[in-house]
Amino acid sequence: MTRTSQAELRQLVAEVIRMGGLAEAQVVDAVDAVVRRDVPLAQALIVRDLRLDSLQAEVERRALDLIGRHRPDEADLRRAISTLKLAMNLERCGDLARNIAKRSLVLSAGEPLLPLTGGIERMGRLVSARLREVLDAYAAGEVEPALDVWRRDGEVDEHYESLFRELLALMATRPDLVAAGAHLLFVAKNLERIGDHATNIAEILHFQMTGQELIGERPKVGVSLDGVETEATPS
Repeated sequence: MTRTSQAELRQLVAEVIRMGGLAEAQVVDAVDAVVRRDVPLAQALIVRDLRLDSLQAEVERRALDLIGRHRPDEADLRRAISTLKLAMNLERCGDLARNIAKRSLVLSAGEPLLPLTGGIERMGRLVSARLREVLDAYAAGEVEPALDVWRRDGEVDEHYESLFRELLALMATRPDLVAAGAHLLFVAKNLERIGDHATNIAEILHFQMTGQELIGERPKVGVSLDGVETEATPS
């Protein structure tokens, strides 16, 4: 690739890193909106998500244009394709954060569920930390921190399963809280899915940097919203 095309690729990577910062902020703010019952924050976050959508479309356009015009070698082709995949995962994280913000608007109108929102806060901190760690690995060009995120994927699932069971127990004894509990179940599920996207990003980075797929399935068991445990398959 020419100097010009290398500069274009670096700019593309910089845009993905920028997207990562925005997506991480969306996740943190979405959890804060639930925990603090912060309606203005949730409303602002829902509007802000449009920026991530726009950036994802722009990264996709520029990456495809770069590949078509410059015909990069294998290593640079992996970098360019990775920007496409990373942007899609980050945009999806933003969508999930927006969904959490929408749930928080409903929850803020009802009775506070303080012990359980504490569980949401802990899970949210864990998920946002995983996302930050894998994005830092991407920015630094280091594969080992990304692999560490991949290996610890089960921790997020453990938090989700614990919270899931707590919510079911509450809803069984407090029929008046079933609606609020259902919203919190979906909040927890959205956080679990953001954790999956962080792991997806780790897999993408590993392939970009080594040219090899990660071997083996993620060691985890998921719990669906109907309470049935299911073996997870790689994303």
